[in-house]
Amino acid sequence: QDQLHRNLCRQRTLVAIGTHDLDSVRGPFTYDARAPGEIKFVPLTHTDEGREFDGRELMEHYETEPACKHLKPYVPIIKDSPLYPVVLDSEGTVLSLPPIINGSKSRITLDTKNVFIECTATDLTKANIVLDTVVAMFSEYAARPFTVEPVTVSYVDAAGGVARSYVTPQMYTRKETAKVDFVNSL
Repeated sequence: QDQLHRNLCRQRTLVAIGTHDLDSVRGPFTYDARAPGEIKFVPLTHTDEGREFDGRELMEHYETEPACKHLKPYVPIIKDSPLYPVVLDSEGTVLSLPPIINGSKSRITLDTKNVFIECTATDLTKANIVLDTVVAMFSEYAARPFTVEPVTVSYVDAAGGVARSYVTPQMYTRKETAKVDFVNSL
């Protein structure tokens, strides 16, 4: 996940990946934009202490807190925006503040049985490539290896109606030709 974030996702500026314990939250899920002061949740970095932040406080904290220096490079992506992206469950629980951090409530533990993977992006093609890659990697460890449950993504218009929708992951395949020496060198 970190390797994808660094490379194809261009340091989270094009795509951000979130993984969640599906059994700890309730769908349907919503990707929305909210004022920073309206976003309140306990981020993964503060699970143990249970400290809740709003969006603005969290950006300031990550800019200055040495223990969170690994997140500091991503803060400028959204910090000065009037609205921050947020992924919520049906009860309004914050799952993620992409591209910065996931929420503590949906954190993956050793007891996690069902994983929900979300990709938020400014480039849909890259989002689908990244999602297919992450899903393929996780699916190896499924109860029935290489099986996944599809999700319908619906785009809602201003009136609340579904403007369009599609099923994901798409799991595109392609044919490649390579010499045996090249394959063996990998």
